[in-house]
Amino acid sequence: MLYPTKDAWTAAPNKRVMVFGMSGLGKTHMSTILRDTGYWFHYSIDYRIGTRYMGEFIVNSCIKAAMDHPYLREMLRQDAIYLAPNVHTHDLGAVSTYLGKPGDLTLGGLSIEEYKERQEQFRTAEIAALNDTAYFADRGTNLYGYQHFICDTGGSICEWVEATDDSDALMSELSANCLPLWIKGDDAHTAELVRRFDKAPKPMAYQPEFLARSWTEYLNENRISGDKVNPDAFVRWTYARALEHRQPRYEAMARWGVTVTADEVASLKSAADFDALIGHAIDRM
Repeated sequence: MLYPTKDAWTAAPNKRVMVFGMSGLGKTHMSTILRDTGYWFHYSIDYRIGTRYMGEFIVNSCIKAAMDHPYLREMLRQDAIYLAPNVHTHDLGAVSTYLGKPGDLTLGGLSIEEYKERQEQFRTAEIAALNDTAYFADRGTNLYGYQHFICDTGGSICEWVEATDDSDALMSELSANCLPLWIKGDDAHTAELVRRFDKAPKPMAYQPEFLARSWTEYLNENRISGDKVNPDAFVRWTYARALEHRQPRYEAMARWGVTVTADEVASLKSAADFDALIGHAIDRM
């Protein structure tokens, strides 16, 4: 690890952290506290995905939809208007809407073939954005003069690594430049995440093998064809299974760094609290 002891962490003039875990457990809360001090550069993987790596895909899908409308088609052909996604560091709405949900087209779904294609676009984009971490860590210091750096990752990072492999390329790259930090939830947190998702189901990224297995199981269990699937019903059915699938993958990633609990993160009020929490996490390894 970059900081093998609490003293090494405390004395480090330039701290670099990469935080990961299920969405909704406090990554953004932690990042906001640090960013607001003026000393921490906040690198949002979600923002990088939406602006650098998937922006063109999103624009093209919007143009395709707009071309069905005679007025908008003419405006686009005359180059009188342009379309662009509005991506925020705190909101990946443009990307998640583009990812969509598989199922009945009349209910807003995508064919499973198009859905898988967009999933692969996202996988490639997220890996590329993660591999940009070292560049932005250096950029934050050398260009903007920030003393410290935090990489705020998406919940799907665990899908693209094989963290039990000591030579995994992505984990090796990230851990060489940042301290991996897992925010671990408990059963109560998981139940709350499921409750929230059930109330407002949103698109998410899946490991290809997990998606293929889940899609087949859902069709068989419900005795239904893919074009008749209710998109929201499928992602609701899949969500808890996805969390269960991801848990051991997060745990495998945790051995590359340190672990804190979601409750500990929720109690953070300042950067000093964060420094103390990381020092404590290193001590209890």
